[in-house]
Parts: sequence; structure tokens; C-alpha cells
Amino acid sequence: MVISMTGFGRGKAQSELFTVNVEIKTVNHRFCEINIRMPRQLLKIEDKIKKKLNQHIRRGRVEVYVTLEGEGIITRSVHADWKLIDEYYQFMKQAKQIYGIEGTITLQDLLSRPDMINIEESDTGNEELENLVIAAAEKAAVLLKQMRIAEGEELKKDLLGILAQLEIDLAELEKLAPIVVQSYKDRLMKRMQEFTGGQFDETRLLTEAAIFAEKADINEEITRLKSHIGQFVQTLNELEPIGRKLDFLIQEMNREVNTIGSKANDSSIAKKVVEMKSLLEKLKEQVQNIE
Repeated sequence: MVISMTGFGRGKAQSELFTVNVEIKTVNHRFCEINIRMPRQLLKIEDKIKKKLNQHIRRGRVEVYVTLEGEGIITRSVHADWKLIDEYYQFMKQAKQIYGIEGTITLQDLLSRPDMINIEESDTGNEELENLVIAAAEKAAVLLKQMRIAEGEELKKDLLGILAQLEIDLAELEKLAPIVVQSYKDRLMKRMQEFTGGQFDETRLLTEAAIFAEKADINEEITRLKSHIGQFVQTLNELEPIGRKLDFLIQEMNREVNTIGSKANDSSIAKKVVEMKSLLEKLKEQVQNIE
């Protein structure tokens, strides 16, 4: 199945106390990389969220945004180090007596010390909240996958169109292959007649033509190209992630086309090779976005 690595999904879950919104965006990537941005009190369930997303996403760069609304998500409390405050107060009194300093010790003097009084935050540790986050992530992931599948279907149509044109060019190459050898034989005969005045060794001519035919033979490459195209089409219908396999097949097809270009000393074949390389480049660009 062709599944695009590009997509977007949004999920929402709520209760009487909380509302959770989760947005997921994905783009192409060699592996599955999940980055989650969410309030720090939810960091302890980050692995649970990733595990849930991995059920729907096998490959791609995944950006997840989690936002919370509701009362009581964070509780704040004041903590004072009374022993340190007392010591500081006694120190200030002694300093005034020793150095004869005028003035009074105020509450502001004590509150200005952050190491004596601080405000601490703590999350509610609410299991309900964690379940809401997982539920919202699940909804977002389902919508994301639906979008990726829909886009994958469009990619598949485009890929099949390119492959169809590639097969047309390949069929034309197959027709040109024997013509190249005959054309070489005719040119060689004409040259030999010009240089020898019509008196030449026909056996030598046939030998030279046979040597060229062996060097310029592209039938093996054509056969392998047909096989690769067939495998490519079959792979498009597999249920597992296929992006890497398709990328490998394109590399193999490129190798065969390059070999054809280097073997066949013919302008018509060279033109077809350029067209086929252009088609393979289009295939590669599209495959880069397939899971």
C-alpha cells in the first residue's frame, strides 16, 4: 500500500475538568522520528504517546503538539525555610548592634531572599488527564493516517503513469537493439568497400560485427529492467512500508539504464536513455515521500 509520509491530524478529548488538544504533522524522513511538545507535567507519559503513534506511523518525521485547558492542572504552594529566615533575622539584628546601623528590619528584607521563600508547582497526577491525552493522540493519529493514505493513492496513480511511459520507452529500446548491430555492419561494409575497392574478407566483416554485437548487446539490461518494473508494480500493493524497497529498485533501474547508455553506440538509443533517466528521476522524487 502506498502511504505518503506527509500529513496532518487533530484530535480532541475532554472531561468535566480538562480539555486536551493534540495536533500531529508529519513530513518525509529516512526513519521514524517523533518529537513531542507538551506541558512538562505530561512528560512521564511521553513513551506511552510514542507507542500509540507507532501503531499508525512507521516512517517519517513526526511533530506532536499537546495543549491542555482546565482548572487544577497545576497546583502551586509557598515553601519557606524558617530556620534560615530566623538565622538571617538574628544576623541582621547583630549586625545593627555591632556596627550601629540605624533602621528597622522589614518583611521586605526577608522576602527579597529567593533561597528563603519560593513557590513550587506540582501537577495533579490525574490518571483521567493522562487517559485524555492518549485518547486525543489516538484520534489525531487516525485522521493523520487517513490523510496519508489518501495522498498515497494520488502518489500511486502518478507512479503508475510514469512506469507506463517507462515501459513504452523500454519497448522502443527493444526494437532499436537489433537495428544498431545491423547499422554498424552496414557502415563497416561500406567503409571496407571504399578502402578495398570492393575486395574484402567477408569473414572478417562478420567477425567484427559479431564482436560489436556482443559489446553493444543490451538485451540483458532490458530484461532486468522489465523485471524491476514488474517488482515495482507488485511492491505498490504490499501492506508493509515500501518506501525503502522502491528506492532500492529505482537505484537498480538507474544502473541498468546507465549501462545501456554506455553500451549502445547509437544516437536514437542515447535519446531514449536520457528520457528514461528523466522518468526515473521523477520516480525517485515521488518515492522519497512514501512510507
